[in-house]
Amino acid sequence: MPEESLPFIATRKHHNRETAEDYTEMIADLIKQNGEARTCELARKLGVSHVTAVKTLKRLQRDGYVMTAPHKPIELTEKGQELASFSKWRHQTLMKFLVAIGVPEKVAMIDVEGMEHHVSPETLEAFQKHLEGLVEL
Repeated sequence: MPEESLPFIATRKHHNRETAEDYTEMIADLIKQNGEARTCELARKLGVSHVTAVKTLKRLQRDGYVMTAPHKPIELTEKGQELASFSKWRHQTLMKFLVAIGVPEKVAMIDVEGMEHHVSPETLEAFQKHLEGLVEL
């Protein structure tokens, strides 16, 4: 494998991780809201085709994040639950931070989706500390 291909391989792996984070977070949300997560609802919520959702779920199952079978609800594995919980915490922390600094909620909702996969743990900790220091009036 040529050395110049390494950054591209790393980027693809990073994008796969982003997808796993989005899917596991949404699956957890659907299970909490509806008692189960179905592929058609997951695809609708994420704004992707049913075919895309099925292909992605196959990859997530291969990677140990979900368990699924035709005509059955999607289940998160322990690994999937851990990723979903972390993704949700990160998402909520960023959302609270952006709103706290004056970003309108509708704008923050869009920005968080772009930012959440690229923010470092150190930055998240700084945001969390800042939020804990705020006094609600």
